[in-house]
Amino acid sequence: MKTRISISLLCLLFLVTFPAFSQNWDWGGPIDPIQAKMKILHYRLDLEIFPETQRISGSNTITFSTAEKLDLLRFQLINQYEVSKVLMDGKEVRFTHENDLIDITPIDCTCDQVQIFYGGKTPIAQNPPWTGGFTWEKDQLENHWMGLSSQGEGAKIFMPALDHPSSEPSEGVDLHFTVPQPYFVASNGRLIETEESSEKVTYHWRTTYPINNYNINFTLGIFHEVKHDFTSVSGQSIPMHAWVLQENKAKARELLEVLRISTETQEKYFGPFPFPQDKISVVETPYLGMEHQTINAYGNNFQFVPMGKVKYDWLLHHELGHEWFGNKVSVGDWADMWIHEGLTAYGDWLFYWEHGGPDAYFAKAKAEARHLPHAKPVVSPPNSTEEEAYHGEIYSKGAMVIHSLRGVLGDELFFPALKAFVMDDRFTYLNQVTTRDFTDFIQSYTGKDLQGFFDLYLYTTDIPTLKISKKGKSGYALSLEGITFELLVEVLTSEGLNKINLGPKPVTITSNTPPQVDPNGWLMLGK
Repeated sequence: MKTRISISLLCLLFLVTFPAFSQNWDWGGPIDPIQAKMKILHYRLDLEIFPETQRISGSNTITFSTAEKLDLLRFQLINQYEVSKVLMDGKEVRFTHENDLIDITPIDCTCDQVQIFYGGKTPIAQNPPWTGGFTWEKDQLENHWMGLSSQGEGAKIFMPALDHPSSEPSEGVDLHFTVPQPYFVASNGRLIETEESSEKVTYHWRTTYPINNYNINFTLGIFHEVKHDFTSVSGQSIPMHAWVLQENKAKARELLEVLRISTETQEKYFGPFPFPQDKISVVETPYLGMEHQTINAYGNNFQFVPMGKVKYDWLLHHELGHEWFGNKVSVGDWADMWIHEGLTAYGDWLFYWEHGGPDAYFAKAKAEARHLPHAKPVVSPPNSTEEEAYHGEIYSKGAMVIHSLRGVLGDELFFPALKAFVMDDRFTYLNQVTTRDFTDFIQSYTGKDLQGFFDLYLYTTDIPTLKISKKGKSGYALSLEGITFELLVEVLTSEGLNKINLGPKPVTITSNTPPQVDPNGWLMLGK
């Protein structure tokens, strides 16, 4: 059996091993005051992709709304591309393109749309997906194979956009890709139309759901497709697709089955698949993987492992989980990025619970807890950039916080509360969330005062220290030092397993054997 590295350790490994871009294409932070006056309604991206020269050329038509007439429109696009012209109401308008910003002087009209024409050599990913860009490779048949990753950089590395995590096109995107025959482009949403000529083919994809900029994605190659209709817990029938390279078509059906099982597992705990009008899908990519709304990148080489009666692929399951946390429930400030990664990582643990049983689940949780460095708070300062907020503990410790929350609340409160949060219209699609939204909701839903718990584990690097003192023949005084509140903790004594509120004030218990405090490892405790 091959050793599998946990996703949190894998992320940390790559973060410290590989260099960053020579040019800083980070995103997030405070939103530009000019851009804060604008709401993006829709993107229509028209791109021709040239695999032989690794170039793209086309336009992005941006539909927007404003509360006032603006003297300046501002969008992001890296200077590696050349902007040839900008149109409003069919007329060319003045613009500048400097420092990865396009500043446009709008004409005197009530126009709510601008079309930006651009093209050039694509930026090459240095270490996808952590340091993103375009990945150009060839498959074993010498066909071109291209993948795009941009979580750390945003959409500006492939299209002009209002490139801030708080900005999502409320009416979705239309994506038109023209490529040489016989190449295929897999992208977001549903395939609306295919137009072919003798030398080229154009694919039109569309999603009407809001979508974060880095989730807009496209992958080029010559693929083998397998598909079937997935019946959601909502009762809806949703197309499910897997696209793999021709050389891997023998693996395609098994990949689709692994995807089906993972989707069923995610739905059990987090509710119906969030984008039923689009599709559930994965596409094989020349890098490890990344969540992209309804077209998750998959490059884990079909490393399926047994888990109970089914097979499990940690990469596929994790990226699929982002359809709920990251795509449906999304944050507008990278300070709260742990909501994307920590809750999704906890969904990975739930696959162990569902298919491997409690022993597999607790072994997974304890293994993750052993490697936590508690080096950075899970929640970053407000207005953080992606680079500032992204570190391994938003995965591992973020998941551990949710695991600990389960231990404190008990399953009868925890699971309904978590699903209710994901299903609440106040926190989904266009209604982006903060950490405070999550913690307030959990406390309101459960009726429990958990503010001390959340403040400790999310905003600090501290953990309480367990102290056990012998008192007489069969007495033990238990306390948690370093906190000012109490936590509900499991304690195993000679009389069995009980839950006791522990805090800084010692609690005396009786046991004929030394007590085991938190034997299942629900909490992060220093000992």
